[in-house]
Amino acid sequence: MNNKGLMTSGNIYKRIIVFAIPLLLGNFFQLMYNTIDSVIVGNYVGKEALAAVGASAPVVNLLIAFFQGLATGAGVIVSRYYGAKRHEEMSQAIHSFLLFAILFGLFLSVLGITMAPLFLRLMGTPADVLPQAVAYLQVYFAGNIFVTVYNSSTGILQAVGDSRHPLYFLIVSSFLNIILDLVFVRYLRMGVAGAAWATIVCQGIAMLMVIMVMMRADGEYRLYLSKLRINFGILGEIVRIGIPAGVQGMVVSVSNVVVMSYINTFGSASIAGFSGANKFDNFIGLPVNSFALAATTFCGQNLGAKEFERVRQGIRAALLMSCATVIFMGVIVFANAPLCISMFSKDNEVIQAGARLIRIMCPCYIFLCFHQIFSSALRASGHSSVPMATSILSFVVMRQIFLALAMPVWHDIALVGWCYSITWAAAAVLTGTYYFRSHWLQKEEARAYSHRI
Repeated sequence: MNNKGLMTSGNIYKRIIVFAIPLLLGNFFQLMYNTIDSVIVGNYVGKEALAAVGASAPVVNLLIAFFQGLATGAGVIVSRYYGAKRHEEMSQAIHSFLLFAILFGLFLSVLGITMAPLFLRLMGTPADVLPQAVAYLQVYFAGNIFVTVYNSSTGILQAVGDSRHPLYFLIVSSFLNIILDLVFVRYLRMGVAGAAWATIVCQGIAMLMVIMVMMRADGEYRLYLSKLRINFGILGEIVRIGIPAGVQGMVVSVSNVVVMSYINTFGSASIAGFSGANKFDNFIGLPVNSFALAATTFCGQNLGAKEFERVRQGIRAALLMSCATVIFMGVIVFANAPLCISMFSKDNEVIQAGARLIRIMCPCYIFLCFHQIFSSALRASGHSSVPMATSILSFVVMRQIFLALAMPVWHDIALVGWCYSITWAAAAVLTGTYYFRSHWLQKEEARAYSHRI
């Protein structure tokens, strides 16, 4: 039996950082897909094409957010079974969720292809951007099964402590994506559809690589195609934990679609500027997401092993490292904001709009660290409805109220940056309040002690 991914013993900081660094680099290469699309499209096709890629992003996030939430539930269940050494249940969870990922990916493909024009029109996408945005989305969703199967497979590997293999796959596929982007967009002149095709081809290759690794794994998480069947009891537990995260992601994505409709009123230059700022927003958010996922896996395994003091120490370690990394990255991006946006477009309007937005958001990422790390710990313990509630209240209700009241008065693109920053702070306060006052970990300890008796 191979237990090298277990986090239930050893130095906590070392365990988390060794796990988180491949996640951080892997997420970096994952973001490179759309970023490279944007750089090449913006420089070789034009700002309307760059705006089309930017306008497509909220729709993509909307339709895959629910599945990603369910994948969180699968990761929690697999990590807890792994920490508790309940290997048969873990194998059933893996095979059940992978089959579900295949079916859900096919469903999203049909939904995304047929509904893309409607979604984009509802967002108020400008007429000069709409055709290219539709083309990008329809190609992207044609290969969505690659995305769902890849994400579910890498999530399973990460739940058992393997964050290295997903990194290797992303490095290979990202460099291939650069080559295919240049071929399809610059030389074959396929426009934004070419960028989407490059992304999907690379996702397909990454999916095949991770499936091959799981089929050859020397451990209890080995994948057998003959065992792909759904255990509805275990899938039900995954869904119980995953649905709140999925609903949260979906509702927040709907909110971001509404935010995009405000941005669309400023024209293609501002849309392109927001698209560039959004890429750096994602990059600065990398350590937040990476350490949050590390915290979920660490807490899940240690809760399964009933190592409760280790859970406390792990949460503190993840929070400290997340905040330190975000502050370092934020200072660099803040100081060089115009240069950062100019990577995507040389248009002065685009650079000005994007730089203003990213400079407003940079100082506030530390609030996101607190919200995400506390949320990850709560999800690992099964309390996934709490992060859902605090996220929806902050990122949806407060965000939309702020824009609805402020935008008619000032009508300034900077308000979009402020709406994100203020609501990150609100989420940190709300989630932190529950985290410290609910005594959730003490209750986990009491429950475990009562079972021993």
